Amino acid sequence: MKKIVILGAGTAGTIMANKLAGVLDPDSWHITVVDRDGTHHYQPGYLFVPFGIYSPRDIVKPRRDYLPRGVEVVISPIDVIEPDKNRVRLEGGRVLEYDFLIIATGSRIDPSQIEGMTGPGWRRDIFDFYTLEGASALARHLKHWEGGRLVINIAEMPIKCPVAPLEFAFLADWWFTEQGIRDKVEIEYVTPLPGAFTKPRASELLGDFLDRKGIHLTADFAIGRVEAEEKKIVSWDEREVPYDLLVTIPTNMGDPAIERSGFGDELNFIPTDKHTLQSKVKENIFVIGDATDLPASKAGSVAHFEADILFENILSALDERPLRARFDGHANCFIESGFNKGLLIDFNYDTEPLPGKFPLPGIGPFSLLEETRMNHYGKMMFRWVYWNLLLRGAELPIQAEMSMAGKRA
Repeated sequence: MKKIVILGAGTAGTIMANKLAGVLDPDSWHITVVDRDGTHHYQPGYLFVPFGIYSPRDIVKPRRDYLPRGVEVVISPIDVIEPDKNRVRLEGGRVLEYDFLIIATGSRIDPSQIEGMTGPGWRRDIFDFYTLEGASALARHLKHWEGGRLVINIAEMPIKCPVAPLEFAFLADWWFTEQGIRDKVEIEYVTPLPGAFTKPRASELLGDFLDRKGIHLTADFAIGRVEAEEKKIVSWDEREVPYDLLVTIPTNMGDPAIERSGFGDELNFIPTDKHTLQSKVKENIFVIGDATDLPASKAGSVAHFEADILFENILSALDERPLRARFDGHANCFIESGFNKGLLIDFNYDTEPLPGKFPLPGIGPFSLLEETRMNHYGKMMFRWVYWNLLLRGAELPIQAEMSMAGKRA
């Protein structure tokens, strides 16, 4: 019997397990999924926890509930991947051999990469919201915070869900307005990018939104250290930004097992063909989701579109056929803008976000590069879609390849 091992049971790994289990003969192929713990987190939901919109029970479910029967599930951290021997060593000593390996180990924040970040201010007046623990701690803090200087800082790119820090800024503006203390809160958005976002056209639009909401944008700020006692962040060129409350998006890194295995880049992301999703490590290893080094957003929609492409290419590889499916970098992101409104952007490697209607040309119901209530409803509805359709590998009406239909150049 031949073996497929999937490392990681987050969004990408779970979708791949469901897709492959639905077509492969269980008498010929054994699928094993490995993850470090038994709970699946709806990570886009972290954004809403600090503002009391979601609670942990809304975004945490048992992993096993979303993986197909017949797939072996192993709960264990990974020790090391040994490509030359076609095997994975787990902590505790178990060895998993494979014919094909899919790495979907994701990314995680590493605040220790920034000098002073995890010092005396950590979880006192310095918080993240990219973990459930951080988002929950920030929720408790915001309940009693009476105002001051709120600084939202992105340490460096790439990060998971590049629009999430902007969404946090917009929701903070809404939240403090609802609490009646917006006039007591100064919000500053500090980024290493030259503008509000990575894509110029969207950056201009989103920068205007920050300005309209009274949120100051500080660009080209590469954080060097945190001086927690003085409550300030300092860039490598010695610019200083003071804060009363710091919400940080720390350095995002790939799984430490990738570093131990010796084939990741400086952030432990895996060299990957940006179209076929085959690794550059060995031809029987494929990579998906946040674990890749692709010049695409690290976002759930990207994992979804990649899964459609990788599914075709894995089946081709199993049959020893050329890998013909091509990923174009497609990303599709709702942007919550506060006050029950939102935006939507749709883009790929070569095409910037454009205005128009989505997904049906001329009809929508969603509007691209436009703030609408329908976009907000789409954002909030996606949690149901995620748990009930996306993770299970169901066919969704949005194709993996970005379409120009309905867009205006």
